[in-house]
This record gives sequence, structure tokens and C-alpha cells, in this order.
Amino acid sequence: MEPLLEEEEQRLDRVDSHHEPDLTSISSSLSSVFSAVDSRSATSSGDISGTSGSSGEILTADAVVPRLLEPAPACEELKATVTARQKCVGRNNKGVTWGFTSVIGRQREMEDAVAVVPAFMSLTCDHVGGCTAPGSRTSPEISPIHFFGVYDGHGGSQVAKFCGERMHGVIAEEWDREVDESCGWQRRWEVALSTSFERADSEVVTVAVAPEMVGSTAAIVVLSGCQIIASNCGDSRVVLCRGTETIALTVDQKPDRQDELMRIGREGGRVINWNGARVFGVLAMSRAIGDRYLRPWVIPVPEVTFTTRTDDDECLIIASDGLWDVMSNEEAGQIARRLLIRRRRRALMGEVDDGVSPAQAVADNLTAIAIGRSSCDNISAIVVDLKPKRKSPSNAVKKR
Repeated sequence: MEPLLEEEEQRLDRVDSHHEPDLTSISSSLSSVFSAVDSRSATSSGDISGTSGSSGEILTADAVVPRLLEPAPACEELKATVTARQKCVGRNNKGVTWGFTSVIGRQREMEDAVAVVPAFMSLTCDHVGGCTAPGSRTSPEISPIHFFGVYDGHGGSQVAKFCGERMHGVIAEEWDREVDESCGWQRRWEVALSTSFERADSEVVTVAVAPEMVGSTAAIVVLSGCQIIASNCGDSRVVLCRGTETIALTVDQKPDRQDELMRIGREGGRVINWNGARVFGVLAMSRAIGDRYLRPWVIPVPEVTFTTRTDDDECLIIASDGLWDVMSNEEAGQIARRLLIRRRRRALMGEVDDGVSPAQAVADNLTAIAIGRSSCDNISAIVVDLKPKRKSPSNAVKKR
């Protein structure tokens, strides 16, 4: 792993003493859904002043039960093997904190959108991979499920903005459809997510959201106390920092990825190297929401991964390619771990009083470093701190 650049090391040191990222305007709110699409820089395209960001804490949010809109057929039969556990790994993971930053960067238009929806669903533990042991007393317990999504538009902002406002609602509706429970919880999620992405893609057309040459990536996380469910279309990415490891939970769907290249070829399409591998020399990704003019070669079919949470999990980073184009997974993980550990330690000692959560500090500084490395795209990053909130010694003394 390459060492951090000297100026980036100095930036991290400055953050520990006083949180002042090199972003000129950061607005905060606690709305359930945040869309950065309408952000605009007041100066030239080379300016990086158009920014938005926010942070929050999810502890015991009221769960919202999604309602069924219309009937749907049951999913196909599939044998699913679930490892039984006598104790739910999520029992100690009741709360998370999060922060995000979304900046226009060096682009003329802001085409990214970000969505954070605490408790967008409520489900029993056995529907999200926890407490599945026969006779488990915690299996019927209902817990809130949280949603995080980053959408990177291309050709315009309309599809990304639509996904930011609509995708989580579609997923909740699709999950709530009656299905054959014998399919298993993982298969049910795969069906719900795949159907949701395709339904959102169809709504882009039926609602006349955007012209057929506009599209968007989608990288989303459905988070419970015991499971991380990640899904993506395109080249926005989700990574998990676990202990000293940085684990990719999604794989970019690029036209030159071997399986994608073969799929495009089977459909009679071509991948042309024009400033990088592109479908017919146009689009630098092989899956997306929208982009109807490139069907059947560019498709809205997501890939889904399931990761059981552990006590070693530090944080999730969900970001657009404006970050990943100039930073590897390992570098992002290294920066995130160092900042989280430092700020948590200082918070325990009562030394951090700037009101900025560790997750927000990480999101701000990942974005600032990407700008410092001359990222040419919009940059959006959500950071979810997966460690339970700890109380400082001073707070503990007060309660005695």
C-alpha cells in the first residue's frame, strides 16, 4: 500500500485538532432524503465551491412498514442454505452514525444525487439474515432497516435525481409483495432489488423523467443490525472497512470486464476503446438506470452481495467514481480508519467538541483529498460508522 501524500497526512492531522475541510460551503440538515442534484457553482466550471453535506445518527428510529401497492407473482423456487446462529450478531449493532458530502467538483453541472433514509423498512431479524436458528427467541423481533444510496448521472441529472427520490420507496414496495417464503431470505432480496432497479428504469420512461440518452449509476446499501446488503449498477462503488482490511462489496460493471464484454458481444454489441473502454465508444459502463438508446447492451440489472456484520466492522464507504477515479479502495479505507480511530479516541477523552461526527469528518476529507488529486468529476461519498456509539468517561461519571 502506498503511503499517503505529505499534504494529505497534514490534512488528517489538522482534522484531529479542528475540523475545517477545504470545502467552501457545507449545509447541514436532518431530512430523511438528501438530493445534491440542484447544487450549482456560482463561478466557473473550474471552481469547486458548489457543495452539500450532512450527517446524522440512527439509534432507535421508528420503523416504517411499507405498504403493498399492487399484487405480484411469487418468486421462482430456489434452494437456499442459511447458516443457523444461536445469537444474532446484530444485538450489539443497534445504532450507526453517518455523514455525506457531495460536491460539483470541476464539472459544469451537478449530476450526482444522494439518499439517506433511516428506518425505511421494518423487518423481523430472520428476513435479513439474523437469528435464523430454530427456536431462536429473537427471530420474530422487528428492527428498523436503513437505506443509503449514491446515484451518478450522465447526460443530465434527471435520472439520478429521480432515483434519489424514488428508488428506496420502490424497494420497500417490492419487498412487501407476497412471495413463497421457501425461496429463502437472500433470494427474496435478490428478486426485490432486481425488480426494483428494472421498475425504476421503466418509470423513467413512463413518467417521462428524461430523454433516452440520460442515465445514472446506482450503488445502494440496505443495512440491518446483522447484515449489509449491497447492490449496484454501473461504476459507483461500496466498500467495507473491517479491521485492517478494505473489502469491496460491489464490482464496477465496466464494458471491458470479461463477463460484461462477452454479454455485450452475444447481443451483437461492440466495446470500443475511446478514452477508455466504452459501449459503442459512448458509455463507460455496461449497466445503468436509463440509457434506453443503448439497449440491450446497457442493462438495469443489479448485482447483489450479502455480508454478515462482525464486531470488527469499522465503516462503509458508498461513493461515485469521482472518488474512485483518483483513490483506490485501500487508500480510502486507510484514510477512513485513521480518522475514525483518532476522532473516536478524542471523543472518549472529551477532546472533540466541534459537533462533527467521525463519519462526517471522513466523508468531508475523502472528498477534499479527491479534489486535491484533481478529480474531474462530481464527487459524492456517504460514510456509515458501524461502531456502536461509545460514551465518554465524563458522561459515565455524571450518571453515577
